[in-house]
Amino acid sequence: MKRFRPFRTSPEVRDEHADVRIVPSDFIYPYFVVEGEAQRQEIPSMKGVYRLSTDMLADDVGRLLSLGINKILLFGVVDNAVKDERGSAGLSGHSLVCRAVRAVKKRFPQAVVFTDVCLCEYTSHGHCGLLHGHDVDNDATLPLLARMAAAHAAAGADFVAPSAMMDGQVEAIRRCLDDNRLHAHILAYSAKYASSFYGPFRHAAKSAPAFGDRKTYQMDFRTSEQGLDEIAADLDEGADLVMVKPAMPYLDIIRRAADAFPSNPPVAYQVSGEYAMLKNAAAQGYFDEHSVFFEALTAIKRAGARYIISYYARDFVAHFR
Repeated sequence: MKRFRPFRTSPEVRDEHADVRIVPSDFIYPYFVVEGEAQRQEIPSMKGVYRLSTDMLADDVGRLLSLGINKILLFGVVDNAVKDERGSAGLSGHSLVCRAVRAVKKRFPQAVVFTDVCLCEYTSHGHCGLLHGHDVDNDATLPLLARMAAAHAAAGADFVAPSAMMDGQVEAIRRCLDDNRLHAHILAYSAKYASSFYGPFRHAAKSAPAFGDRKTYQMDFRTSEQGLDEIAADLDEGADLVMVKPAMPYLDIIRRAADAFPSNPPVAYQVSGEYAMLKNAAAQGYFDEHSVFFEALTAIKRAGARYIISYYARDFVAHFR
């Protein structure tokens, strides 16, 4: 009989034999940015998460850096009054996200800033690209994504992160960055599934589609090979990092991607629905909050994630440091 219980006799022994450990540098912390000053708007669907104006954002990033988390991901949240069919509010060098990048980099140049590149937060119809009838026009959307990415890069973003799931978006952005001698890297939302777990995010970012859904461009969750094909294509087009999103329901894809691309294991996004589900269930007393997030985040890293985007990153590090 082989005995395994001696590996588990005490917390100290269990810690000694643990071979998956999470450290602050594993995390990318997402922020929702809004116009104005001194704005700190609690998001009802995501307890503990806020929309922040750029001045509040810079202060908060300082606190985040003190915990050892040095990577952030920015999403712009604009009023419906400035949205249009083209997502113009997100395209210029004076956009909300560009101003947020500059505010953070001015005070904390050591922060690694990722920016979301997608039209859905800025279009009046809430879809991720230009529309042709009731569907997205893939190729007409590419120049706008490239323009947005270039604006973010010029503002100082370290990584631009195209999330629109348009075919060819990485190639278009890479060409635009190179043509303009901009040195930002690309984090591609490569295996992004059409998931019901995004609901709280769409409330937080005010980006729910005005009609229909995004299933014609986000991946069908019933597929198992397309995610790897999408990752391979994005790497061929010039992506520096790739992503699997959501995380927990797709641990198999994270593992397979890590095995298939060992020099470029994926970033995994523990999305809003995953966060809200665990947070709300813990608030109801169904389980201990810190323990369940510890287990969930460890599972994501154990599956092979290089970095984890998580709304719980701050609380995790503060509790377990």
